[in-house]
Amino acid sequence: MGQEPRVLVVAATDERIGLLCRGLDSLGWRTMTARSGAGAVAALTDFTLEVAILDGDHPEIAALPQALRRAAGARRLPIVGIGTGLEEGGDFDMVALQAPHPAQAALRIEQLVRAAIAEEEFRLRQATFALHGATLDPGAPDPAPLKILIAGAPDHRFLALSNTLTAAGAEVIAAPTPYTAFDYLHETAFDAAVLWGAPDHAPALSIASGMKRNTRLYHIPLALYLRSEGEINLSELFHRGFSDVAAADTPEPDTAARVLSLARTHRRHLAIRKALEGARGAGIMDPSTGLFTRTLFASHLGRVAEAATARRRPLSVCVLRLGDNDAITRARAGGWLDRAMPQIGAMVSRLVRVEDTAARLAPEVFALALPATPAAAARLAAERIAAVIGCTAFDAGPDRSPFVADFHIGAAELMPGESAAAVLERASADLNATRSALV
Repeated sequence: MGQEPRVLVVAATDERIGLLCRGLDSLGWRTMTARSGAGAVAALTDFTLEVAILDGDHPEIAALPQALRRAAGARRLPIVGIGTGLEEGGDFDMVALQAPHPAQAALRIEQLVRAAIAEEEFRLRQATFALHGATLDPGAPDPAPLKILIAGAPDHRFLALSNTLTAAGAEVIAAPTPYTAFDYLHETAFDAAVLWGAPDHAPALSIASGMKRNTRLYHIPLALYLRSEGEINLSELFHRGFSDVAAADTPEPDTAARVLSLARTHRRHLAIRKALEGARGAGIMDPSTGLFTRTLFASHLGRVAEAATARRRPLSVCVLRLGDNDAITRARAGGWLDRAMPQIGAMVSRLVRVEDTAARLAPEVFALALPATPAAAARLAAERIAAVIGCTAFDAGPDRSPFVADFHIGAAELMPGESAAAVLERASADLNATRSALV
């Protein structure tokens, strides 16, 4: 049985987008092409398509975006337009003058899909909070100019990108080396970072790896701007945490537009996180960590499960329980673990994606609800969160070495007809089974 299509392409001919489609197919983003608006609407009814790519020369281009969004129903459908005369915002979530490199398109599509899911999730949270007598208002993102870090040795194309970003109203700070980049990152809050890909990519990969080990820098979107032609190892870049990659022949205006789009999305997500932190005062969040309480999580998980079924998206739940190594046992006995739990919980809160819901089920047990995420990917996300927290040393008292927190992890994916409580039970059972196997 073949892979289900994920990308809807609407194009009268294959001339402009055909090569991109073949590349996306090879990268796991299987495409299906509709030649007419009616065919595209029918495809959205028959398949769970995650994103639409429209050829700007299609004769129905003016009406297509709204028609496709209506056909997608409960799902928020990101729409990419390729061609001249198209504008980002409103009808299009992303526009490009020419078809981008497939690896570049795949990374950007991933970000667009996650942003759409975050919008869906926030509306669900508003409904859950209202049921519990609280208001969740995301407020307006910070109106200050977007702040972009550009890291790498000066080059005429890199300078051209910097000038393009500045002309668009962004504040650009240049860092010629990884050392100066980290100095800036620790001193200033950035909305995005662009890393200049030297021939071996080593400096850029070093910066990316360092940012992904830091709780505060973890979610800042990273774009890699390649210096030279050649194959793009999408798998490596994705696992290093890059949100976008610009091939060497990408026009600077295209790269700048995508960087600014990533930065705006990041700033919107910061506003949502701030709203959730503000909800701590509403009396319905865990007072120590700011996470969802067990009761609030159970209520919200039921709503998320119903939405996942309606939108035909996967949903996974992870359970993380603190480990039982000797250092943790001593810290628990001395009360030092209790003192560390607010910080550990806050780290969990900051490390999850904005669309994921994190809860404290018990003093040393956390749960995550990850919408639009299969079980294997959910487990990997939980392992990454645990790994970042594992880089932090917590105080164990006078004359004792600091301790680190490790976690046992269980994961389960919602099955057809299954209740929210049942999938949470299966994730807990998976945790216990995994833990038993390690003992």
